[in-house]
Amino acid sequence: MTPSADFWRGRRVLLTGHTGFKGVWTALWLEKLGAVVGGIALAPETSPDLWTMVGRPLEADGFLDIRHADEVRDRVAAFAPEIVIHMAAQALVHASYGDPAGTFDTNVMGLIRVLDACRATPSVRAVVNVTSDKCYENREQIWAYREDDAMGGSDPYSASKGCAELVTASYRKSFFSAPGGARLASGRAGNVIGGGDWSADRLIPDCVRAFEANKLVVIRNPLATRPWQHVLEPICGYLTLAQKLFESGDSVAEGWNFGPADTDAWPVRQVLDGIIEAWSDGASWVQDDAAHPKEAMLLRVDATKARVRLGWQPRLPLPLALRWTVDWYHNVRAGSSARDLTLEQIAAFEQLAKIH
Repeated sequence: MTPSADFWRGRRVLLTGHTGFKGVWTALWLEKLGAVVGGIALAPETSPDLWTMVGRPLEADGFLDIRHADEVRDRVAAFAPEIVIHMAAQALVHASYGDPAGTFDTNVMGLIRVLDACRATPSVRAVVNVTSDKCYENREQIWAYREDDAMGGSDPYSASKGCAELVTASYRKSFFSAPGGARLASGRAGNVIGGGDWSADRLIPDCVRAFEANKLVVIRNPLATRPWQHVLEPICGYLTLAQKLFESGDSVAEGWNFGPADTDAWPVRQVLDGIIEAWSDGASWVQDDAAHPKEAMLLRVDATKARVRLGWQPRLPLPLALRWTVDWYHNVRAGSSARDLTLEQIAAFEQLAKIH
């Protein structure tokens, strides 16, 4: 299933975190589908940043911190959305070690502020809270995590996302279950890649920065295995879930994994080989021997439920996702429009979905 313009055209959608990497791709796709999109987000934290590169979508909405309850409530009420997609977060594991309190404040209390604003706004029919595959208690097990596995997280970021899932479940039962009222679901995705990510301590941005400077990229954990997927894969899942939630309510008001096929859960070293092959120009890497905070070595999620019940499935095999990602950075570096490239890849993804 691919998002349908017939459903989204004219639909009022509030997107939090629209200045972030995943948020920009989502905002552009929603605008392409004809939705009326409003936003709540902070200013971008990286330089360069994708939001500026694609023309600052939703710039007129200004910047707003989701931890500011009164301002969030007023913004949601004024926009009167039908659907809310909550992506705003402190999204980096390493940053969470430097500011654990800020991470929990944003990812847990910020979520609560958004949900309280949604339940106070009569127009809201569906809310999708975007969390992370790191919400699960990671036992370094060989099998993939399913939606009914225990929440957890040893580092502050992962723990905050586990907490966010518990808050979502509590609010769903307490405030989003009244007859005829709004419904609440969550989406949990793995490591996403794609053009325009400039975050610190992420594999693809680290590679791009190093390779463009003709340097070796320094890698912490080349054997760590993750469920890699192009950014459009989970976004397709979130939009599909939002539509189903709007149309079907209780039948999909729960947590959902959006992850790649098992064959695309690769160790970092294998992903590096794919990036280097696509990049060429003498790109290479070296292992970082310095001490770093502990990271999980093995993580996979099982997206069977989304495939069976939502009709969602991954479309881009990881080698092709890596090629799309490298091509995006190469073409932008050569002078192509970041906005045009992003929209072209969204259109190509839509066409790819139609033939599956």
